[in-house]
Amino acid sequence: MGNIKLKNRWLIAASAVGIHISIGSVYAYSVMTNPVKDIFGVEGSDIKWAFKIAILLLGLSAAFLGRWVEKVGPKVSGTTAGIFYGVGIIGSGLAIQLGSITMFYICYGIIGGIGLGLGYITPVSTLVKWFPDRRGLATGMAIMGFGFAALIFGPVMQSLFDSVGVANTFYILGVVYMVLILSSSSYIERPPEGYLPEGFKPGEGKKIKADISNVTANESLKTPRFYYIWIMMFINIACGIAIISSASPMMQEKLGYTAMKAAAMVGLIGVFNGLGRILWSSASDFLGRANTYIIFFAFQILAFYFLPKTSTEITFLVVLFTVITMYGGGFAMLPAFLGDLFGTKQLGAIHGMVLAAWGIAGVVGPTIYDVVKRNTGSLNDTLEVFAALFVVALIISIIMKKSITKAYKNIKENYKLESA
Repeated sequence: MGNIKLKNRWLIAASAVGIHISIGSVYAYSVMTNPVKDIFGVEGSDIKWAFKIAILLLGLSAAFLGRWVEKVGPKVSGTTAGIFYGVGIIGSGLAIQLGSITMFYICYGIIGGIGLGLGYITPVSTLVKWFPDRRGLATGMAIMGFGFAALIFGPVMQSLFDSVGVANTFYILGVVYMVLILSSSSYIERPPEGYLPEGFKPGEGKKIKADISNVTANESLKTPRFYYIWIMMFINIACGIAIISSASPMMQEKLGYTAMKAAAMVGLIGVFNGLGRILWSSASDFLGRANTYIIFFAFQILAFYFLPKTSTEITFLVVLFTVITMYGGGFAMLPAFLGDLFGTKQLGAIHGMVLAAWGIAGVVGPTIYDVVKRNTGSLNDTLEVFAALFVVALIISIIMKKSITKAYKNIKENYKLESA
């Protein structure tokens, strides 16, 4: 037990960031779309399928392997993630060299996607256990790494394409990601049972334990709160991904940007996606998780409704970037919120099941955007559909807030009865 206690929880957090920065490079996918499509001689939309499959597999593997991750612990699951993701990227390089697009889909989409899902949930439930006092901050740091990765690996990828060629870039990056994930996983470990950081008890005032003290993944499925949070995340992700995937043409249409200027702004979206993860999740430690989601949805109803009606550059960008911070923030607060609701007994498994919403939303959001935009030809109508979805999310988040308040009230009453 002693040696586990000696591990530094901030180094555990740094290891979590190491894993997330590696797998988050999937967000730099657009950088490789053109070079890869030219090699295969297909459309960009054909190459995009590897990304869609990877995100779908991320959600599915997180959902189905969450219990396994809880069982074997973060070291084993992190190592497995590193092998899958590394092999997926190296295999994609081989697929490019052999000119096989099917192999590219399998390696990048399926093998890489499983690595993504495992790598995403592995560090997060461990961090919640190490930081009972600052759940939002801890998970925000790791998941911020996922958001910022595109900023780091996007330019690296581009310069490697130019200097060593496309296939070799995949080989190099596959090895780099694998080494980063494996070395980070070797340090990660769960804290000892009942761990509390030094000086925690007096420092933070009375910390209320998770409202349904500590339930298993199966038990969480029997509570309405599980479905509330699932729908809230699904809507936040579907709308956010739709905006992210169409940001460049939208800025060209509304603000008259050149393709180059729009591309630079897309880089900034990565910054706000990353910043929102740490800012909102840290703020949620003080504002309360449920309240923060209510703020998100109320703001985004207005944002999506008025965004296409705005042609003032500064207003448009401020609103767009704020929406992006809320997209990132929704991810970062999720593990902490699930810890509050269901405890940490099987947090990785529960987190995985909710992340299935991401896999599905990643396909549904951009598809709704494309279909409505194609049929109406109007950005106004398209974004109004998303504004309406946020109305649903807002209603559910208010019901969630009431249900949590009631649960805490019951806990207090039970506590009084027990101590009487």
